[in-house]
Parts: sequence; structure tokens; C-alpha cells
Amino acid sequence: MNVIDSIAAHAPAMAALRRDIHAHPELCFEEVRTAELVAKKLADWGIPVHRGLGTTGVVGIVHGRDGGACGRAIGLRADMDALPMQEFNTFAHASQHAGKMHACGHDGHTAMLLAAAHHLANHREFDGTVYLVFQPAEEGGGGAREMIQDGLFDLFPMEAVFGMHNWPGMPVGSFAVSPGPVMASSNEFKITIRGKGGHAALPHTGIDPVPIACQMVQAFQTIISRNKKPVEAGVISVTMVHAGEATNVVPDSCELQGTVRTFTLEVLDLIERRMRQIAEHTCAAHEATCEFAFVRNYPPTVNAPAEAAFARRVMASIVGEDQVLDQEPTMGAEDFAYMLQARPGAYCFIANGEGDHRAMGHGGGPCTLHNPSYDFNDSLIPLGATYWVRLAQEWLATPRGA
Repeated sequence: MNVIDSIAAHAPAMAALRRDIHAHPELCFEEVRTAELVAKKLADWGIPVHRGLGTTGVVGIVHGRDGGACGRAIGLRADMDALPMQEFNTFAHASQHAGKMHACGHDGHTAMLLAAAHHLANHREFDGTVYLVFQPAEEGGGGAREMIQDGLFDLFPMEAVFGMHNWPGMPVGSFAVSPGPVMASSNEFKITIRGKGGHAALPHTGIDPVPIACQMVQAFQTIISRNKKPVEAGVISVTMVHAGEATNVVPDSCELQGTVRTFTLEVLDLIERRMRQIAEHTCAAHEATCEFAFVRNYPPTVNAPAEAAFARRVMASIVGEDQVLDQEPTMGAEDFAYMLQARPGAYCFIANGEGDHRAMGHGGGPCTLHNPSYDFNDSLIPLGATYWVRLAQEWLATPRGA
């Protein structure tokens, strides 16, 4: 691997910083300590800082040797927030805050971008500007959307923006990137079926919402199997069913909740429309009524072809072509999607390994994302930072349209 020597030399300090962030996790829009740490490091390295976008977002501005006069600019993004879950690990840098944990590696993402910032601040042999975007609230808060609404791309005009996420299960030393959809849209629904309660021994005197709900759940799967094209991906998962308080009472209502995932907005439009029709018509067939709510959270994360190809070339120059894998799309969601709707770019995976890096005191579970036994692999910091630096340098050195 062609890791930059100065980044490798500084890696232990960045690993210590990452573990400090891990020990002090903060939830979405609460990243006050983390943002302060990031801003102070950037300022110490002579990097101008803008704060407050998306409540707790931080943007570092690194001008090259021309002071940014050429007008070229690229954005690199890392997320900072933790998850509302209890950590099972007991090693020294485990979470010090009950019910909060860096179980998705955002501590590592922040450390990798800071390591890149440190190098760029000391090696400005490029023309143009690198914007370092430290984003809050990826885990459900839509921090990317909030930063954009607060003027991210107006204040910091950039030609393209790139993101990166660690990926457990891939062998350390490898990356993955592909054009097109790589993460799904994330959406939630809540359906309340209104029937007519009564005695369970006299069901004919009421309108039972439970069998109506059962029919509805089964019918939703026909949208996947019979309405959308078989080659298009979509998932409908009813994950909550709430009804009743006593065994001898037919309830007045039954509530269904769940999630829908798709890789395109067209499929999402189809699913939402058909779910609403099925819910309303199934209720009408049984003389019941329903309240249908469908909330679109994150859109699909779609890599631009040219930017994904560019990222692949940079990765290959660092780890070799055989270690740059095709990025298998996942039904997980990512709010970097909002940035890719506003600017071309690419979102890649960097391998986190199988969990062998974890020190004594890790939990009994696997080292997978959103698992209470997860921990970021610190050996990724110099590799990820090298990718960020080479990506920025080569992007700014390549004429537009080349």
C-alpha cells in the first residue's frame, strides 16, 4: 500500500484522538464536544474554520499554494454522531455515557478526515481549495440536509463532494466503489385501522381491525412480487403491529408501522401509491377506515459515474486495482444522499476487517455496524487519510471535464 509517510507517522496521535471521541459519544445535533475538538485541531493546524451549519457542523477550509485563486474546489465529508445504544465493550476507550455508543465508526471517519486535514495543512502543493465537511446527525437526523439548507454549497462552492464509510467484513487494505445506487432510500409508514370494538364472543356486532391488518400485511408483499419490475429492488417490512388490551375484547383499532427501502425514487413512488390504495380499499371492503402516513426520510445514495470512476483510479494507485472491489448495493440508508443530489460525487467503502483488531475487553458480539460489540479499526486511519489527500490533490490537478 502506498500510504503517505507523514500520515503514517502521525497515525498514533490520530488513533488516540479517535479513541477519545469513541469514549465520549454524542447523539445527533448534540455533537458539541466533538465539534469543539475538531474545530480546535483544525485551528491549531492553521486551517480556517466555519461552525454552526446544521447546528453543530464544522467546515475546515484548506487553500492550496495559490490561496484558492484558481476557483477549483472539492469537498470531503465525515460524519460525527453516535447511536442511542448501550456499548458492550469494556476496553479502556469504551463509551463513558450510558445509552450512547459509536457503533457505526463515525469516530473513525472523523479521525481519518482530521488526519488528512493535518497533512494538507502542512503540504499545500496544489492549487484550489479543499473543504473539510464534518457533518452532524447522520443517524436519523438528516444532518447533511440541514447543512445544505444552512448554505453549505452556497458558502463553500465545490465542484464535487465525496464521502466514505468503513465496512466490516471486507479485508483490510481494500476499498469498494461503484457508479449508480449504492445505498437505499429510507422511509417509514404508519397505518391506523379504525374498526368498531366489542365483545370477542360477539364479533358480528363490531368491525374487527385485526384480520383487516393481516390481509393488509400480506397484500403489501404483492407490490414487491407483482407490481414492480422483478429486476428493480424494493423492500416493505412491517415491523410493528399494535392492537388490543384484553383477550376477550375486539379492539377499536390496529396500528401497523414499518419501513420501505428502494434504490430509485420511481420505485418508491410506486410502492407508496400502491400501499395507500391497498390500505384504504382493504379497510373499505370491511367497512373500516384507515389513517395512512408515509414519511420519506433519506433518498437513495447514487454515485455519479465519472466521480466513482475517478475515485476508483485514486484507490487503485494506493492499494492496487485488485484491492478495489465492486460496491455491492445495500438496503441501508445514508444521508450523504442529500449531498449527492446537490453535487456530483461518490460514496465509497473502506474495509474494516472481521473484528480481529479489537483489544481485550470487547463484547461477545460480532464487529458489525450498529452492534454493541463494534469498534473501528484504527489501522484504517492512515489508509483512509491517504485516500482523502490523493483524491483531493488529483481532483484539483485534473482539468475539468478530463
